[in-house]
Amino acid sequence: MSSTVGRIAIVLLPLLVIAVFWAMSAMERRVAGHPGERGFLQRNGAAISLYLILAVGIWTLLLIVLPQLYMVDFSFHPKLPPAQRGGERDVYTLENYRYFIYGSTVRTDQLNTVHLKAFFLTIGASIFITALNFAICYPIAYYMAQVAGPARLRVLLLLLIVPYWINEILRAFALRVIFGVNGLLNTGLMAIGVISDPIDFIGQDIALYTGLSYAYLLIMVFPLYNAIESLDKNQIEAARDLGAPWWHIHLNVVMPFAKPGIAAGCTLVFMLTAGALAAPLILGGPKSLWFTPIVYDRFYQAFNWNQGSAYAFILLLTCIAFVLVVLKAFKVSLGEITR
Repeated sequence: MSSTVGRIAIVLLPLLVIAVFWAMSAMERRVAGHPGERGFLQRNGAAISLYLILAVGIWTLLLIVLPQLYMVDFSFHPKLPPAQRGGERDVYTLENYRYFIYGSTVRTDQLNTVHLKAFFLTIGASIFITALNFAICYPIAYYMAQVAGPARLRVLLLLLIVPYWINEILRAFALRVIFGVNGLLNTGLMAIGVISDPIDFIGQDIALYTGLSYAYLLIMVFPLYNAIESLDKNQIEAARDLGAPWWHIHLNVVMPFAKPGIAAGCTLVFMLTAGALAAPLILGGPKSLWFTPIVYDRFYQAFNWNQGSAYAFILLLTCIAFVLVVLKAFKVSLGEITR
């Protein structure tokens, strides 16, 4: 495939992506819609509808679709000096993906164990942090949505939001101070006699996982709260009146109703955790393996943007696969989790 064909594909693929999503949206509306339901133009008027379509379309095309497509195109080209780009040597190749697997563009006798281990560790840790965030946030969201009164709800929302007024990098440095060998946590534990020697929380990645969990708590809480808040309290009361235990009520009444919120929170937390950069760089120990710093190094240390693009595209495909698995597992559509 020539470079000219690649550039034409970069222009045409966004239009194809938009057409596919438009068709999916129209099909979903026909399946889930109601007779006589007003369409987008009827609800918003011609002027506002045109503005929304153009604004969202241009934003999506210029800031999301085209950069991603250029990254994909970069990933299939070799690293060349600027003068040789577009020449005879600038052909489509899989050598950047081969390097990810084997650590070499020519040899295939051994695996690139460092990068592969970092990749699978990142995916596994991201799944664990997503599950941990759900376990922490579900009780909070349920209490806010179904138990707390208006005054207490406002206080809880304020307590949740105010810490996030501080920059993420500053929060990460604060956690590093807390979890350091001579930090607040070790000092406190030794002072009360729980431990005799300081624990290396940073070297054991406890600080990293804590920081990542804390960074995306709100991303999990609010989708859960939105979903649970719309649940009719009479359904919960009816289950209690019929003698259902609390775990049965949550497992068979609340969670099935809140599936779109659970799916939305899980997908967002997983993607943000897998793509995190600041927290792994600040809270990671000397032996910590996280994939995004490796991607960063490909771009800005090795100055190999083609290889970095391949690594980033692999991570993107993995995140998309996770989203599809979550949608399938929870049996919800893409439209349901975006409401």
